[in-house]
Amino acid sequence: MNIVFLLDQIQEVAQQIIESNPNKIILFNGEMGVGKTTLIKQLCKALGVEDATSSPTFSLVNEYYAVNNQVVYHFDFYRLNKETEALDMGVDDYLYSGNWCFIEWSEKIAGLIPKEHSTINIELLPDGKRKLNLN
Repeated sequence: MNIVFLLDQIQEVAQQIIESNPNKIILFNGEMGVGKTTLIKQLCKALGVEDATSSPTFSLVNEYYAVNNQVVYHFDFYRLNKETEALDMGVDDYLYSGNWCFIEWSEKIAGLIPKEHSTINIELLPDGKRKLNLN
């Protein structure tokens, strides 16, 4: 799936992503400031999360509950130095829980990512639009 969009269209983009039935583990790639966290917030809303969402930059993971009893984990591994730090926090338990796992900076734990996952690449275009590729 390829989509070019403006940030004010992100709610519709999030709905399209959910409707495309991706794997529940989704890796988000893109430069800092491109909108990965903003998209994840909208995906959480599309899944029925009513609580406020934020980036887990310092906590590494935030846990959210959707109205339909789904659990969503949002990871931000930007500050991680080694994969062993993720193992120490029990990342395997999250990744193999069967729940949604949205992962920013997944390259920091590349050796731990399950084979079955989806990837979203986001790129900022010169005109301010975002180009999203989901595979």
